[in-house]
Amino acid sequence: MSKIDVLRRQLDPSLLVEDPQALLRYTHDWSGDYVGRAGLVVRPRNTKEVADVVRICADQALALVPQGGHTGLVGGATPSPSGEEIVISLERLNKVRDVDRTNYSMTVEAGCVLADIQEAALAEDRFFPLALGAQGSCQIGGNIATNAGGLNVLRYGMMRDLVLGVEVVLADGSILNGLHGLRKNNMGVDLKHLFLGSEGTLGIVTAAVLKLFPRPTQTVTAFLAVDNVEAAMDIYSRARSELSDLLSAFELLPRSGVELALETVVGLRDPLSSPSPYYVLLEAAASGRANLSQMTESFLEELVSTGTIADGTVAANQAQSRSFWRIREAMVEGQVRYGRHLRTDISVPISLIPRFIEEADILIAKRAPDAIPLRYGHVGDGNIHYNVLPPRNLQDTEVQSYLDMCEETIFEVVDRFGGSLSAEHGIGISKQEAFLARTSENHLNLLLGIKSIFDPAQILSPGRLVR
Repeated sequence: MSKIDVLRRQLDPSLLVEDPQALLRYTHDWSGDYVGRAGLVVRPRNTKEVADVVRICADQALALVPQGGHTGLVGGATPSPSGEEIVISLERLNKVRDVDRTNYSMTVEAGCVLADIQEAALAEDRFFPLALGAQGSCQIGGNIATNAGGLNVLRYGMMRDLVLGVEVVLADGSILNGLHGLRKNNMGVDLKHLFLGSEGTLGIVTAAVLKLFPRPTQTVTAFLAVDNVEAAMDIYSRARSELSDLLSAFELLPRSGVELALETVVGLRDPLSSPSPYYVLLEAAASGRANLSQMTESFLEELVSTGTIADGTVAANQAQSRSFWRIREAMVEGQVRYGRHLRTDISVPISLIPRFIEEADILIAKRAPDAIPLRYGHVGDGNIHYNVLPPRNLQDTEVQSYLDMCEETIFEVVDRFGGSLSAEHGIGISKQEAFLARTSENHLNLLLGIKSIFDPAQILSPGRLVR
């Protein structure tokens, strides 16, 4: 009897996914770039059942991969093609256990969809600020495991800044319960930070206590045309000062990306009457008695009077605001529809973004003159997605080497600017080689040492992040 059969016999059949068609959604990521084969897919209903599954896997030395909403972009939650890894889906752990209005916190299970958490907070007149394009399907456990970023990082921080406590099933099946709502807890090393961003390699997050914030009662969304990246970053710098720390999101969009979005989504309209090389999608939000409308109106008038923006519009209502953000989302959808392409997720110091884009453009134009570069992202936190669409005339057998060359080119510029090759997506499988090539021996030894303490048998997400 195989090890997988031993596991299957010890589990309640209602926890298993056996139907071949149903299995497909657990064996590939959202982009379709990574496809694997699961030895077994298990869907526990609570933390105890997660622990039971992990304990059996540990006894049988079975590798397992925790999986959330299938929205990762680096292949970290996709089972390997070997068929020897167990997928443990957290999707049935989907309860909001508690909302503490006075403590501004909520306790949620790992399988809760991000959009549902946002709605649960709003129902209690509170706000959970993590916002992603995939928020309708991504799960909070995956957000925690990858230290997700998203649109509002410049004001609220990444996932690491939004978690007060975690409940984790460790590699031996034991449960580490750190579900507290404390803002201040200086009793030794705060272990939760080891699991945030560990990509499932140190333990399986099953629940968390999240920070909440006052619900915004005023929101201003502006779509602004600028001639170049320098102008966009000038607006960012001034907005941080003049909008009284109420700036929530600041996105840079290229004209080529806007056109791709308009081609992708029927009925989506260009917010402005004439094209511009770049756009800024800016959002500020406030609660209480702040006069946000007057503040932003004065700020935007100043941008017009100084010639900083060529054109611009402010959303008149929530529907129009959503249409602006829909352009940002449709850019990503359009790239997927285009076919195989290069996705990067880099960060550099905010002040160096214009120079980074300029130098990357020069090198890409020199080495891949037929490429279609798309440079966009949450520039308010230094995060640029410098993506590349390959020319249509490339043979299928040539595409991967072409994209690899473009990636090496972009990473070369990232290194020159002291940046990071993963701002928010994580390392997973796709960025592992580049990550290890840039990791010092001391750093790597520490990572491997931590892994050996938490997972000595190497059964949790093997081959991801480090190897």
